[in-house]
Amino acid sequence: MGDIVEGDAVLVLWRVEQAQLGDTISLVLQCSQRIQQKYGMRRTDVGLQLRLKIGISAGHMSFLTVGDGKELRFLVFGRAVGDVWHAQNAARASDVILSAHGWELCNQSKIRMRMLDGPAVKVTGMEEMSESEYDDILSKVNRGRLNSSLPERPGVLRPAVTLPPWNPLRKLLCKYIPATVVRKIDDGQPLECLSELRPVSCLFVQLHFAEDVSLHQLCKGIQDSNVIIATILRPYKGEINKICMFDKGCTLLCVFGLPGNKVPCESVHALGSALAISKACISSSTKLEAVSIGVTTGTVFCGVVGHPMRHEYTVIGQKVNLAARLMEFYPGVVSCDTATYAASRLPRTCFKELPEVAMKGVADPGTIYQYLGISKELMFGMELKKERPEHSPLLGRDKEIALFKRYVQAYVAHGESHVMAFEGMKGSGKSHLLSELAKLGRAAGHRVVAVALTELHMKQDYSVLRGMLAMAMDLQACQSCSTRQLVLQEKLQGLMEESSYCLLNALFLVKFPASKKVLKMNGAQRALEVEIAFKKVLQKTFEDKVLFLIDNAHYMDSFSWAVLSHVLRDIPSFVVMGFAPGPCRGQRLCRAAADVMKLQQTTYIRLEELKPSGVMQKACRHLGVVSMPHDLETFLMQRSGGMPYYCEELLSHLQQHNMLLIQPLRRDEGTEPKWENLFTPATEAPLVGSARRSSAHQDCRVCTIRAGVNLQNMVLPPSLKGIALTELDSMNFSEQMVLKCAAIIGPTFTTELLFHILPKWTRTKLNKILSVLVTCNILRWQNVKTVAEDSSVSTTWSATTQQEETDDKWSLGESDELQSDVLAFRVPLLREAAYELWPRVQRVAMHRKCAAFLERRAHKCQSCGGAEFVAFHHVAVSSSPEEESTDSAAGKGCSASSTGEESRGHELPATAGAATTVQEETGFWDETLRATERFLAKTEQTVPRNSKWMHGASCSCECKATADLVLVPLAHHHLAMGNEARAIYYLLESAAAYVHVSNNYLAFTSLQRAEALRSAAAQKGEGLASFEEATLLSLKGEVCYNMGCMELAEKNIRKALSLLKRPFPSTSASVFFKSLLEKSPHASYRKSRESSSPQETGRERLPWLLRQSRCLALLRQLFSQRNTSSRQRLSGLAAGMKLPSLSTRVTKSKEGKEREDGKEAGRLLEGLLRIPRQGDAPRRLAVLLPRYPECADVLSRLEKQVAGEQRLIGQACFFSCCLDLLLYAGWEYKSFEDCRKFVECNEDNRILKCQKSILLGLYSSLALWFVRLGLWDKFQKPFEKAKRLLKRADGSIFATQACTRMLECYILGLKNELEHRSARARESRMQALRLAEEALSRCSTSPVFYARVQHLTAYLFCMLGNKRQSLLCLSEALRACEGNGNLLEKSWLEMSTELWCTEKGPVEDLWLRTAPHFPQLMEAEPEGGSCRYLLKLPALQREDAL
Repeated sequence: MGDIVEGDAVLVLWRVEQAQLGDTISLVLQCSQRIQQKYGMRRTDVGLQLRLKIGISAGHMSFLTVGDGKELRFLVFGRAVGDVWHAQNAARASDVILSAHGWELCNQSKIRMRMLDGPAVKVTGMEEMSESEYDDILSKVNRGRLNSSLPERPGVLRPAVTLPPWNPLRKLLCKYIPATVVRKIDDGQPLECLSELRPVSCLFVQLHFAEDVSLHQLCKGIQDSNVIIATILRPYKGEINKICMFDKGCTLLCVFGLPGNKVPCESVHALGSALAISKACISSSTKLEAVSIGVTTGTVFCGVVGHPMRHEYTVIGQKVNLAARLMEFYPGVVSCDTATYAASRLPRTCFKELPEVAMKGVADPGTIYQYLGISKELMFGMELKKERPEHSPLLGRDKEIALFKRYVQAYVAHGESHVMAFEGMKGSGKSHLLSELAKLGRAAGHRVVAVALTELHMKQDYSVLRGMLAMAMDLQACQSCSTRQLVLQEKLQGLMEESSYCLLNALFLVKFPASKKVLKMNGAQRALEVEIAFKKVLQKTFEDKVLFLIDNAHYMDSFSWAVLSHVLRDIPSFVVMGFAPGPCRGQRLCRAAADVMKLQQTTYIRLEELKPSGVMQKACRHLGVVSMPHDLETFLMQRSGGMPYYCEELLSHLQQHNMLLIQPLRRDEGTEPKWENLFTPATEAPLVGSARRSSAHQDCRVCTIRAGVNLQNMVLPPSLKGIALTELDSMNFSEQMVLKCAAIIGPTFTTELLFHILPKWTRTKLNKILSVLVTCNILRWQNVKTVAEDSSVSTTWSATTQQEETDDKWSLGESDELQSDVLAFRVPLLREAAYELWPRVQRVAMHRKCAAFLERRAHKCQSCGGAEFVAFHHVAVSSSPEEESTDSAAGKGCSASSTGEESRGHELPATAGAATTVQEETGFWDETLRATERFLAKTEQTVPRNSKWMHGASCSCECKATADLVLVPLAHHHLAMGNEARAIYYLLESAAAYVHVSNNYLAFTSLQRAEALRSAAAQKGEGLASFEEATLLSLKGEVCYNMGCMELAEKNIRKALSLLKRPFPSTSASVFFKSLLEKSPHASYRKSRESSSPQETGRERLPWLLRQSRCLALLRQLFSQRNTSSRQRLSGLAAGMKLPSLSTRVTKSKEGKEREDGKEAGRLLEGLLRIPRQGDAPRRLAVLLPRYPECADVLSRLEKQVAGEQRLIGQACFFSCCLDLLLYAGWEYKSFEDCRKFVECNEDNRILKCQKSILLGLYSSLALWFVRLGLWDKFQKPFEKAKRLLKRADGSIFATQACTRMLECYILGLKNELEHRSARARESRMQALRLAEEALSRCSTSPVFYARVQHLTAYLFCMLGNKRQSLLCLSEALRACEGNGNLLEKSWLEMSTELWCTEKGPVEDLWLRTAPHFPQLMEAEPEGGSCRYLLKLPALQREDAL
């Protein structure tokens, strides 16, 4: 029985008596041959082929325990270890090599061998042992093993694992285990959760001892070196992972950044520790000739490896191997790779480039550097060198710059002391801000000394003051020692005695002769004298009105802080400092620094994140473009969190991996709509300064995302991952495990699913952990009703981080009862970093477990029938998702399968073949309808009733939450599992769900992802099923229809019908003949039409027929938009081709009567919409014509029809008309307060919430009323609600009318900002222009509003000073009024033209004078007048505000 001692190159030991060596060697050879037969050649999951070679030796060896009182390690060395290393070096793949000494000791008669050139033999074969021989030798070996004092237990290889925690022997044994592992095991984490993929810094240390070293000296040298190394590593949370005497002498593997030990500046710690180890170990032992150290930085596997009976915690990866090669091929120096050099951000003078050397197993190591440590340049070269490009002003820091200018003026003019302390997270732009302040100070004629500190400055006394004064006295320009001495003598004259100059020798690298006075001083006296000298020099510098700026001031040494605090307290001075927050510093400030922060003249300023508009401008300037796509905009805002550095790193990473495409802006592109540009225009970055002036003469460039790129799958840049892991490792292990599991689920997750996938050890304390994480702003509670409200661009960060947070946060406490709700990550980077920690195998297993849990909930909510969003989707695909998830989950031990009875209940009965007569066809439909009803009823029974996150209140539609929390995550989980087909399945389901809840943008996003997966599958030669392809196209058509792109919608619907075997004719002749055939009563044609559908049984045909019916219905609506004879003919043909709709009959529920009442109200509204004028004039909205008695009559009949509690949709339409009368005609049928109370009382009703277009109209009307009256405090609430609904509005007339109201709200808001000189005027202008463009595009489906949109656009251009464009819009509006007979709008346009274009005095606004008490509509005359709101120009000129 052997025992494994080392991992990677595995050392296996058999401990036996001397007399048993021969038999043991035979046993080992037998074991080696079996290993080679089974594992000699093995292909890994990543495609690599592993080959095994074995070396064998025998003899004496020594065992040594090294370490201090906290950590112990076991070391094996001796001649046998050296022999076995030489034997395996002589071996090739699949060889078994026996050392010369082992050959002498073995039973040579039974072994076939071949002599090698070196002192070893190659074993080519041996006689097979019999069972009796094998048992006899094994019993002798076991008798020779050392007996354990612990009692043996059956099935336990090592009885020590059964010891209780308080046992002294267990505490001793824990010292041999890495501290990280011990803490996790004590926390109760299972072994499989200890493994992670994380970025670390690795040190391979080789101790070269002299040839004549004795055994005692060797052991002592190893022990002393081990203690020294552990002492140096421990302050920076570094650990010794391995120690061995193998091929490279005595070698130690040290690691920085193991789980729980991530700290900032990890690479700097690794390099500094390596240099300190080299110097300290050589000075501690006379027999230690040299120390070689290789340092690398990168992602490695940190975790448990080995057989279940014996685990080992280690680090494995290419970076570990590279560190070993650097140690081996660059002896006697501290060498590092390019990644470590770049991550340290140390000056180049700290490194020396080494010559390239061919290293075993390393193809392209990159440039290798030698770390030299602190140099003269680092002592004096501390200048802050951050500079911004010309014509690119610093964004979002206007307040800080204004404060700096004010304080500088007070300091120079009146001698007022000021200390400005800026605190901001890494990446918040502190360095750029201080660089900008330094530039402004120099531009104003002041002397500025700006320094940037690193962590190395903390380790040197007076390092910061030395650098600052060296720059103030221009010492950094002096090349020689003598020159520096002359400058110092000149500057220090009169400030200190010449006899004390020698105290500055070590600080400024000069050689003043040592005086007798100084030689008589002790250490404390010398330190005091140096401090006094620094104070005098610093005082003299401040008297010259020098401005000091210190970046990363938290790296200032304590001696410099002590001197600076005294000077700042007593002398007028001006200092600007930049700090990182406490958790990012890794340590507290010294007492002197804290005293400076408490000074009266100190102003503490926390740097806030950039606004979204600032981030977008920065991104566009970084890329050199004028616009970027909406998806990239959302991605940057979510990932960067307003941090400029994060934004730069993300964009650089995208460019390095060729994910973005920069191309010239083509201004002459055609106007044909494209699916990819459905939600354009893209974000534009406003140009400033000369960049704006030159843009007209240069070709502008735009940024797009390359085809097939999914930004959500992008791996974090190493720099950002390190920042996030530092925050993650500052938490305890239980909190880390909760976040890692939550990261698997997604940015938003439910506590139910988190509870399901968490290991058992955290379930009882989950409530407490979640409460802590919410308190620490790591997670946030989120209301189910507003989960992922919209992924489109928000105007403030609170819209994506705090706005949707519930008011009543849970106080979980210690309760074991798990409450069900939704949480979200506040910092997306933290979620991404936690997700990437999972090894691939474990990650896939967790995704499979999540998918098995969610698939039981992948259907509509109870109030919507509980069926799939794509009707009978699972029937159309080859295997249902339930079956697949059950099989896969069972294979992985997930309890996601349903019972056999439930499965049988979901099946539809098979039907007979194709019907041949009308009676048989009718029977088929009846049978299918009954089966469908049973299916839906069974589905409703399986819906979990007690799931608050899923259904909420019984009267609320939760399909939006289903899409956000179930369907979209399911696509993500299946994609992570490598199942692209199932991912497309759920992406189509999520798109259908978003269409169902009228969220067009999120539906567009899901369809875009599905198209990307389809394209990737096509490149692999894997096509998409016809039904899936048709569903994708039909959903694209629905989204295009809702967004007003009718041509694109028609194109996609026609393609979908072709795939569904129901093509729609495209020519006039084919339309004519198809119309005749559809009206044909002959059974032969009915039969041929039936045969055009797929030839499966009724169950398989059902989804095809329903999808055909939906496409034809949409096509009919699309054709009916235009009132032309050809379009009406096509609309009638689509209606004739449509098969009987099953969904209306099988999904009838409690809402049926309400929907019928809504239809009746719609028919009454039709009368309001189509009241004819005299002659053949077009029929338009009566409310826009002076026909008030007829309006009153229609509204009266509508009010009677919708009276009652169950007729809410009709009531909403009625109050919407009443609000229109108030806003646009100045007549009152119902007062504004009545309308507002109706909205407030019914806005949470599930029926009204499903009619999002009507609700949007109500909210926009309320907002417009308040904005006209200037009630800004009341305006904000309905405006924000309407703005969220507008982002996912469809193409209906209600949505288009609401869009015109919202446009007026935006324009009047801009007017208010112009009058008050608001800084947000520029941003509001861009929003108003974008909405005006969207409103014009919506008028393609509702042209009656074209005149009003042009009217408002003309007002917008007039406010912005563009008179020419304003007149063009007015002309277009008047022409539209003439064509539509819109007399009210025409009279309003004439008033606006007179108001804007003439020099008449102020005109009285009758609407404002009358509001809110308007005359009753019932009292209006047949041709009565009306009062309209006047669009007056702002009181200030545009230039004054913009």
